[in-house]
Amino acid sequence: MSTVTTLLEGRTAVVTGAAQGIGLEIARVLGVHGAKVVLADLRDDAVLEAAAGLRGQGIQSIGVQCDVTDEDEVRNVVDHAVTEFGGLDVWVNNAGITRDASLKKMSLADFRLVTDVHLTGTWLGVRAASARMRENGGGAIVNISSMSGKAGNPGQTNYSAAKAGIVGMTKAAAKELAHHGVRVNAVQPGLIETAMTRAMPAESFAAMEASIPMRRAGQPVDVANVVLFLSSGLAGYMTGAVLEVAGGRLM
Repeated sequence: MSTVTTLLEGRTAVVTGAAQGIGLEIARVLGVHGAKVVLADLRDDAVLEAAAGLRGQGIQSIGVQCDVTDEDEVRNVVDHAVTEFGGLDVWVNNAGITRDASLKKMSLADFRLVTDVHLTGTWLGVRAASARMRENGGGAIVNISSMSGKAGNPGQTNYSAAKAGIVGMTKAAAKELAHHGVRVNAVQPGLIETAMTRAMPAESFAAMEASIPMRRAGQPVDVANVVLFLSSGLAGYMTGAVLEVAGGRLM
């Protein structure tokens, strides 16, 4: 077996928001490269089905229902990883939602919900995962931010604020945890072709694509491959980094 297929051999990874889209592709890619994968998602049936699909591809995986804003449920995912697969080496904070609206029309409830899922959810994941990783002598945490957190998007004051906050959290946690052997990095995807972006009006999608120097939207695997890199020993001397996966947009 070639080295590239064993980058994560013997390691256990958790991916939140993994029932579909980018999260599921991250879980698949980590599994293809040898990881045993725990898929966590709020949607119980969907995450169990997703995990079963990965097992059908020869990937060791289980699905666990998890509300990432609930600290007990996040800790439960850590416990599942340790019980089922013997440890925890990689944690990917991917879970997220959108509730887009202008400042004038956005409700306080929707602002709080989006920031709670993205920002509090990521913080709970970093805290729970790093506590276990410190006991093990190391690990890798990857937080999924967004280019919206770099430049801001109209109609997304909640989402942009949360994704920018993830960058600051990543750097602060990286400084706290480096001497424990725990690396914390972030990825900022740009326009990625998913069910959510495919639902955009065609003219809006085309206009965004035209603003990308590489002249195309990214695919979920483009994000997943960068997460794989940051999760592996290839990035062993990287922490606190924020990698843009955006085809050159907003550089």
